[in-house]
Amino acid sequence: MKQYRVAVVGATGMVGRKFLQVLEEHKLPVSEYFLFASARSAGKQLPFMGKTYTVRELTDDAFQDLGIDIALFSAGGETSRHFAPIVAASGAVVIDTSSCWRMDPDVPLVVPEVNPDAIPGYKNKGIIANPNCSTIQAMVVLKPLADAYGLKRVVYSTYQAVSGAGQKGYMDLVNGLKGEAPQKFPHPIAGNCLPHIDVFLDTGYTKEEQKMIDETRKILSLPELRVTATTVRVPVYHGHSESINVEFARPFELDELRAVLEKAPGLIVRDDPKHNVYPMAIEAADTDPVYVGRIRRDFSVDSGVNLWCVADNIRKGAATNAVQIAEELIRQWEA
Repeated sequence: MKQYRVAVVGATGMVGRKFLQVLEEHKLPVSEYFLFASARSAGKQLPFMGKTYTVRELTDDAFQDLGIDIALFSAGGETSRHFAPIVAASGAVVIDTSSCWRMDPDVPLVVPEVNPDAIPGYKNKGIIANPNCSTIQAMVVLKPLADAYGLKRVVYSTYQAVSGAGQKGYMDLVNGLKGEAPQKFPHPIAGNCLPHIDVFLDTGYTKEEQKMIDETRKILSLPELRVTATTVRVPVYHGHSESINVEFARPFELDELRAVLEKAPGLIVRDDPKHNVYPMAIEAADTDPVYVGRIRRDFSVDSGVNLWCVADNIRKGAATNAVQIAEELIRQWEA
């Protein structure tokens, strides 16, 4: 198998450092890694793969003559908007975790367990988009159910960890528990829930809610699917939790539906309420699977179900999903 040259852009940030951890665990066929960050972080020394790497500054010509095959981006939307096309033009395939490219019709939006067949679409612009963290875990649950029963309507209610707001959001909870005022959020997050993730739109929805709606339709190739969402920031460090209400096009039997979920890739069923077994953020933290439980029929519609799913938002919601895209991309190249 060919050995590939891989770059991590934004290597010093919260997701970037998680990239390094996940890459060490997944052991891709890589001959050389290159770590990049902004001028502010360039020159930092990072331990990785048993060596010490010096972080390089990301500039317009930083990728010239390096022969990078895959570039994992976690550097924010504006950085991705500027640099992703430049890096793609150098010959690398960019896998971007920002929101910048997700809804571009020429850029595939990929969850490897769900739509790996979309990956070849990178040839349009040299870019693959990583979905929003809250969308990713929902897709792992919904895809097998969509295939089995057809989807009529999806209602999301999310309970999202502060790490999803970056280091500043994380520290708002750490410091808020000490009685300090928030620096990232508009209100205290310690002992509180904020029904406000990202900016508010003219519709009254937040941008986070609209992302979930639009991305669900794109990933599942169901542009007319009825979807709505309410997204809430909660005082949890790691792990997004989601209540998902699904109305199906066809009838189902609950035992059969549970069996469908048990066979689904990337998904672990934790559903034994009599023994207090259900997915929890504290158990999902620093793991890769999506966990689903509280599986029960919705008696208010002809064919519907309520589900509770949890995943680590920095791993499966960002770094792990992007690394899995890289693994699948390499598999397709080698096929």
